[in-house]
Amino acid sequence: MSRASLDKQPHEVAEMFDGIARRYDLTNDVMSLGQDRRWRTATIKALGVSPGQRVLDLAAGTGTSSRPLADAGVEVVPCDFSFGMLEVGKRRRPDLGFVAGDATKLPFADASFDAVTISFGLRNVADTDRALREMLRVTRPGGRLVVCEFSHATFAPLRTVYDNYLMRALPTVARAVSKETDAYTYLAESIRAWPDQRALGRLLRTAGWRDVAYRNLSGGIVALHRGTRPEDL
Repeated sequence: MSRASLDKQPHEVAEMFDGIARRYDLTNDVMSLGQDRRWRTATIKALGVSPGQRVLDLAAGTGTSSRPLADAGVEVVPCDFSFGMLEVGKRRRPDLGFVAGDATKLPFADASFDAVTISFGLRNVADTDRALREMLRVTRPGGRLVVCEFSHATFAPLRTVYDNYLMRALPTVARAVSKETDAYTYLAESIRAWPDQRALGRLLRTAGWRDVAYRNLSGGIVALHRGTRPEDL
């Protein structure tokens, strides 16, 4: 998938995340009014993994999404393409095995994970289809993918309010919390340009995932997408 309206190259996106790594989690918490914690909890429940199972957490950033899994006894591998994010994460949780990696060419063997998840990072990948196929490759047959991503509000008045917040209020809030207005302007634009729930579902099916379904959170502002790797693949 092309990000034609967004002119940053992959290395520029990585550098952007390096620059906001230190205050990234705090900024997200403020901008989402604390809803990001509820979204991440829903993602973990959707994964449905058990202690001892192996999970790849892509776009893991500082490990916010990985820590609850590790604390529950899951063998989680946090992976991100931003070295700045990884450095912050390693300082906070040195027990987690953070890995630097590009979602379009994952440094893992075929069928090496029971499940793969990516939260609020798929839209920042340069080639969505290639990334989804890579996630399929590293997931064992019968394993699950869970994507938690910003989406499109299903209620028109909410959609209008949310779009205005993204383009006007979000950079202002980001300026007050992190001082990195340009980065959050880019993130707001990437959210607006992202496919809606049904379109993303089609991308998952095209990449080879089966039993694809989604569930809206917060009126569709965020959506949880799930898919299963076919047993015969």
